[in-house]
Amino acid sequence: MKSKKIYLIVCMFFYVGIKAQGCSDAGVCSINNTYATDSIAKNAIEISTVFGAGESDVTYISPYVSYTRNFNKRWSGSAKITSSFASGSFGDRGSIGDAFLTAHYKTRSNKVYKWSYTAGLKIPFNSSNLKINDHPLPLDYQSSLGTFDFIGSVNLTYKKLDFISALQLPVININTNSYIAEYSGTTDFPTTNLFERKPDVLFRTTYTIETRNSKFSFKPNVLFIYHLGEDTYEDIYGVRQAIKGSEGLTINGNLISAYSFKGGSLELSLATPFVVRDVRPDGLTRKYTIGIGYKTTF
Repeated sequence: MKSKKIYLIVCMFFYVGIKAQGCSDAGVCSINNTYATDSIAKNAIEISTVFGAGESDVTYISPYVSYTRNFNKRWSGSAKITSSFASGSFGDRGSIGDAFLTAHYKTRSNKVYKWSYTAGLKIPFNSSNLKINDHPLPLDYQSSLGTFDFIGSVNLTYKKLDFISALQLPVININTNSYIAEYSGTTDFPTTNLFERKPDVLFRTTYTIETRNSKFSFKPNVLFIYHLGEDTYEDIYGVRQAIKGSEGLTINGNLISAYSFKGGSLELSLATPFVVRDVRPDGLTRKYTIGIGYKTTF
């Protein structure tokens, strides 16, 4: 019976992925993925790559590496470095993206409820103004949004269900993107000259299905992301303009499948949006993403 449910979930995700447009994740969506295990190992290293299709004809390969240290039963810390390589009609461009530094705390819990908290920073490695032959590129080709962000979350685990609420708040903006649609020869991407992005809030619920031997696990989850306000840019006259339709709700579906073995695990993640904002100028639009990762613990 479980296998039939899993099969139906996978089919649903691929079907929606063909038709949906848009998926926003500036980092907050995956903030708690590192802490999805109660492993007694003190160290964990994860190497993963995410493949995705975005606006117009842009495709992505986005590798990342993360390291987690469990200091004791309550406290752990993590460092993650991302990168992104975009390919489309403008050409090919890639670079290192952001660093995420987070701390995680687990409270004393009973057999039914488990609470945990995460707080951290996103640190950009560039100002979101990568170019090809000195030509400005839209944010869809950038590897970072060019902001220093605070990220925080609260997680509740109840039996096989996980509930996460989170906030991603841009604190310092160093975005110097210079893309102006009027000068680009295409209307595929909105102007993002000197782009300023609003915060995101997130709610995610996850259900865990495990096989009898616990080697395989399946975690279908749904993410509700609300973008708190309209993003802005500076037009050709130097006047800051709001981007109409950039505020609003995105609902993403995600299925994480993992195979665990002694000292590590392999993971496959499928994601696609169900509901999107009218305009997504931040370049995070994805019709679908497929992630493949390897984690080792020691």
